[in-house]
Amino acid sequence: MFYFVRHGKTDYSERNTKIYQGFGVQLSKLSQEGVAQIQAAAQDARLADADLILSSPYTRAVQTAAILSKQLGLDLVIETDLHEWLANQSYTYEDDKTAERAYEEYVRNCGRHASETQTWEEATAIRERVIRVLKRYASYGKVIVAGHGMMIQATTGKDHPQCGEIVEYHLE
Repeated sequence: MFYFVRHGKTDYSERNTKIYQGFGVQLSKLSQEGVAQIQAAAQDARLADADLILSSPYTRAVQTAAILSKQLGLDLVIETDLHEWLANQSYTYEDDKTAERAYEEYVRNCGRHASETQTWEEATAIRERVIRVLKRYASYGKVIVAGHGMMIQATTGKDHPQCGEIVEYHLE
């Protein structure tokens, strides 16, 4: 059984400053509210007796996993393929306006390309990369996965989770 936990609310106050320009925005940490959201999530009975925590490599998810790890006494493993949706599948940074337009297309087209010119990551591609990771941990009884809303939604088929929300998932 897997329990996805969406990262807490993020503090983007340093966005487009210092090293937080471009892809550096992924270094943004949780806000105080986000920390509180994850501390509350750690009290959820569904997470008790988990075996391990997996995390996206982005700071907001790693910080989420670290809070859970401390409160639950669990090891955590960073898995790079648990990253958030890509506005450009070539792993190059898109400016905010281009990324926002790609996100709007993703939502409007239910995560599927409507034309060959779209380069953002489709929902099926997100799901496939996440499932590949989860399969490596299928022998564990209960695994917590700290990650991102679009990743959780694409993988589980559930509505986009709120910050700190827990989504249960059975690997088929």
